[in-house]
Amino acid sequence: MAELNSHWLRSFTVLCEEGHFTRAAERLNMTQPGMSQHIAKLEQHLGKSLIERDTPGFVLTDAGEKTLAMARARWREEREFLDSLEDEGEDRGVISVACSGSFAMLLYPSLIAWMAEAPEISALLTAAPEESIVSGVLAGTFDLGIMGDAVRHPRLTSEHLGPEPLDLVLPLEWDGRVPEFEDLQSLGLVQHPDGATYADAVLGANFAEDYRGAEQLRVRSFVNQIGQIPAAVAQGLAYAILPRSGVLAFPGREKLSIAPFPKPSVVQLHMIALKRKTRSPRIEKLAGLIREEVGKLTF
Repeated sequence: MAELNSHWLRSFTVLCEEGHFTRAAERLNMTQPGMSQHIAKLEQHLGKSLIERDTPGFVLTDAGEKTLAMARARWREEREFLDSLEDEGEDRGVISVACSGSFAMLLYPSLIAWMAEAPEISALLTAAPEESIVSGVLAGTFDLGIMGDAVRHPRLTSEHLGPEPLDLVLPLEWDGRVPEFEDLQSLGLVQHPDGATYADAVLGANFAEDYRGAEQLRVRSFVNQIGQIPAAVAQGLAYAILPRSGVLAFPGREKLSIAPFPKPSVVQLHMIALKRKTRSPRIEKLAGLIREEVGKLTF
């Protein structure tokens, strides 16, 4: 059997991490038909079905599970081999980090500044759900991952970085004022994919007698682009609930205010990585940049 095509394997690995053809294709800057073609060619080459279609997605066959394990081992060994050959300088090579969309917005300017100072650094930043972050770090796709909770795995290290507040974001006219639940219902919520989880945490803690679940909230708008969520709030049209990194990264944050609730809600950020005896200088520098950004989340 001829050698396996690395592009097909890469597509298959990302598909398994994302669990969705469209998201996987977007992550690899491919079309969905192109992604499907890679999977079909890999299956044809192996003579085995790797996935079984299921509602709403797919499940891996036994051959698919084995192929995924092999592909992850290959990427991990390749990354470790390249790391062993590279110069020990902190400003050379490829760095790869995965985190939430809001933290990615906060972190990316620091990565851009690093690239501007170090032409031989290539920075790869991926916004991904937490299960994809864990699997990507385990596979060697990501050097580091930022999580909203501690991760316990025998092959991973988990460093506590500090708290990130979950902020109820209001128009600037509310600066310094604590809203009543009726005020929020009058304004309406900018809902987003994580909005219900954040509402349970923030509104559940501060409006225990009035809050009856996210499905009972008045929704003024929905948007799944993290950078656009505060835009309606800045115009005085609604409120939103976001991690503070999403607030700090918003270009018009001077038009926003944060409700000074007596019971603040936070998530505890952790940085995960594969367990290794030593880490390259550039990964140590990346970890330092991440720690600096987390330090900006309290003010």
